[in-house]
Amino acid sequence: MGVIYRKISNLLMHRLKEHDITPEQWAVLYRVSEREGMIQKEIAERAGKDRPTTTRILDALEAKGFVVKQAGEQDRRSFLVFSTEKGRALIEQIVPIEKQTIADATDGISTADVELLHRLLRQIGENIDRLT
Repeated sequence: MGVIYRKISNLLMHRLKEHDITPEQWAVLYRVSEREGMIQKEIAERAGKDRPTTTRILDALEAKGFVVKQAGEQDRRSFLVFSTEKGRALIEQIVPIEKQTIADATDGISTADVELLHRLLRQIGENIDRLT
């Protein structure tokens, strides 16, 4: 699974290069856009990344103008994260690229088998979550 993940990530990285965003940054930006105003901890959980990595990625996304952080009202130490207009425009450009990358990676595999793969990977993730 690790080898395939790296191959898909490298393919996506190559396709995203002209957009000045890495696959890791893309994953975090997309999660932010799914539910605006999350705290960094929630984003890390949704993106499947640890908090320090997520903080570093959010800092990079903020420096590029794709997200903004606002101090939380209840806890000034935590930040609420929102995508910017520039970030939302980038998302509209990247979603088709990601979809095409997945389609290219699963070329020749039936829709039923791709759905089975997704179910199996989710089950593996749930099994691991129960163990940790």
